[in-house]
Amino acid sequence: MTRLNRLQAWACRSPISTPVETSFGRMRDRPAVFVRIEDDEGGFGWGEIFANWPAAGAEHRVNLLAEDIAPLLLGQDISAPDRIFHSLERKTHIRALQCGEFGPFRQVLAGLDQAMWDLKARRAGETVHQTLGSTRVTKVPAYASGIHISAAAKMIPQARDLGFCSFKVKVGFGDEDEATIIRDIHSGLSAGEMLMLDANQAWDVAQAEAFLNKVADLPISWIEEPIRADSEERDWLRLAGKVPLAGGENIAGIDAFDAALNLGALDVYQPDIAKWGGFTGCLAVAGHAIARGHSYCPHFLGGGIGLAASAQLLAAAGGPGLLEVDVNPNPLRDAFGSIGTRVQDGFWLLDQAAGIGLTGLPEEVRACITHQCERTH
Repeated sequence: MTRLNRLQAWACRSPISTPVETSFGRMRDRPAVFVRIEDDEGGFGWGEIFANWPAAGAEHRVNLLAEDIAPLLLGQDISAPDRIFHSLERKTHIRALQCGEFGPFRQVLAGLDQAMWDLKARRAGETVHQTLGSTRVTKVPAYASGIHISAAAKMIPQARDLGFCSFKVKVGFGDEDEATIIRDIHSGLSAGEMLMLDANQAWDVAQAEAFLNKVADLPISWIEEPIRADSEERDWLRLAGKVPLAGGENIAGIDAFDAALNLGALDVYQPDIAKWGGFTGCLAVAGHAIARGHSYCPHFLGGGIGLAASAQLLAAAGGPGLLEVDVNPNPLRDAFGSIGTRVQDGFWLLDQAAGIGLTGLPEEVRACITHQCERTH
């Protein structure tokens, strides 16, 4: 039996000179929430909680963990993280329903699930992907993400120099010439390189269809969320078959993912380990998707702990998917190991230390802490 004795969480914000833009908003700094748990024998584990949106979300997630969720978890036997995860989902459902904040509750549980599996793997002297049932893996395929269409001419060569050979470009900014720009970007790729797109839910179905018709002849690997994630099923089916469709960062729950699988519009499934599910939920979704002939590509756009966890998750899942690696400046990612030391010939090199491979917060991260909490049993 392994009882949870201590919970700590830190909201961090790192200033950046160039904001990160999506079709729906702009990140003026890079936030992250890191969580550490400790058992009654001194074993520990790390996780990361989604905090990109809203702008003040990081500090809120720390408070939510400290005041609402810590009392439900401290003193509990956490030797079976999957059981604890599902138990916490049930226990927090009414609280989330009462305030209408299902997202924040899900995100905190996702970070805790990562930390519990990290602790479990460390106690076993294994990597997390081994504890989740995989044989030892040394690397996973990866792609460069977060590339604004207006900056692609500069950022793709930079990402290529880092070792990437697949690139995802953000579209949906209202420029009528975006399809033409994508054609130019594709024409500049080298043999064997891959191009993906991400519209971040920018368009209605007619706008999305018009764009996809303009690029349907290109070998684009996928386009992510061309319409709202909660659009009608008929709208997703209307777009299917033109360019492979991807989604999942804004889907939560096994039932919801199974419904998407049954609909059949998506080709690529992208649950985010820090937004919903942690290892427990996302690995189950990955298994369902791969078993039905689809790709699982973990979504992630945050700090270094969640990225390390996502890599372990992909290693455990297997299949043809790629790891998402945001290539915009992010000190809260690079403090745990710069991209340039991790990427080689299109692959992300996995840390072979126990757990997710990370042991603590670097000083550069501690300097960015804006809010923190600690709760003990």
